[in-house]
Amino acid sequence: MAFKVSSQVTGDVVSMTLVGELDASSAGAFKSEIDKAVGQSPRSLVLELKDLTFMASAGLRVLIYAKQKLGSGVSLYAVAPQDGIVSTLRMTGFDKSVYIVDQPPPPTPDTGRRT
Repeated sequence: MAFKVSSQVTGDVVSMTLVGELDASSAGAFKSEIDKAVGQSPRSLVLELKDLTFMASAGLRVLIYAKQKLGSGVSLYAVAPQDGIVSTLRMTGFDKSVYIVDQPPPPTPDTGRRT
């Protein structure tokens, strides 16, 4: 299945929906969306992963890149990942850097954007 990524910004939260297979040929598209997200200075990055069927090491590298670029003050959520994706996150230890959740986090009150 072809990879697709779409993004939405709501307040200080960037949400991305990933669909298909995230591998070396599609990691560039994901990285481009991450770069756009970094420019939004979000407090949270929410990755909707229920329809992501596969993630290769290239996809994991983009997740690591995202965490580094966004910094430790930005929460990263993996929402509803399939078992294979969870297994990859756990085997690599990246589950310590991301919240693996069944539902997106509730919106936080709008307290203004960080500068």
